[in-house]
Amino acid sequence: MEALPNLSETRLAEVIARIGGDGFEAGLWDLFLAVARPDNLIILAYRDAGPPLVLYRRFISPQVFSELESTYVAGAFRLDPYYDLHRQRAPEGVYRLRDIAPDAFHRSRYFIEYYDQTTLQDEITFVVWPAPGVCLNLCLGRDATSGRAFGGTEMEVCQRLGPVIAALARGHWRGIAESVGPAEDTAGVLALSAAKRHGIALSPRQAEVALLILRGHSTVSIGLRLGVSPQTVKVFRKQLYARCGISSQAELFALMLPLLKAG
Repeated sequence: MEALPNLSETRLAEVIARIGGDGFEAGLWDLFLAVARPDNLIILAYRDAGPPLVLYRRFISPQVFSELESTYVAGAFRLDPYYDLHRQRAPEGVYRLRDIAPDAFHRSRYFIEYYDQTTLQDEITFVVWPAPGVCLNLCLGRDATSGRAFGGTEMEVCQRLGPVIAALARGHWRGIAESVGPAEDTAGVLALSAAKRHGIALSPRQAEVALLILRGHSTVSIGLRLGVSPQTVKVFRKQLYARCGISSQAELFALMLPLLKAG
């Protein structure tokens, strides 16, 4: 069989030998270095309820994960495109951040306030479902260490390797507990926290619009999600801002992120 470009079969064999034991994650890191040369790796387990579990991280520059626990795991994960994949029950496979992010993601306050400080340039993620309600994300990142995005060949190799990584991950984390309980209603969490913390009574639609804005959806994208016209979305946004006593997305982010952390 023809070998995958840049793939070390020896490293793959070492990962297989370590399934269920010590050194599995470190072996994965070595394998990923051979096929894609990432600057960092993080393995997360998203669940239907509760924050994601950080199963492993590896990095060259500590800056990339400096606010992981304090901001991301604490609540900002609810705004992340990969968490949205979990909520949408996306099929197993390989996903690139630029392909799944909302259309205005890079202009969103979430991106500016969180992603910018990580110095991430690009991210390729293997999505695996090892148990009901649990989604593993094995995220390969390029940050300011290399200062460049992944190339087309690296993305292609990752896509070809996807089924292998999925089988390895399911084998290693086969004992991971199922997510117990109903899936979180994030809009409901936001509305409840707004009422408790600030006395702001958000309707379900206003809370939903707030989340979509914070996740980086444009007016057109929000309209497509909700099945309404862009003009109607503008009305919803105006009502939301008036209800919250704010006038900008920056103010919305500053108001809502602590509420997501508290939820």
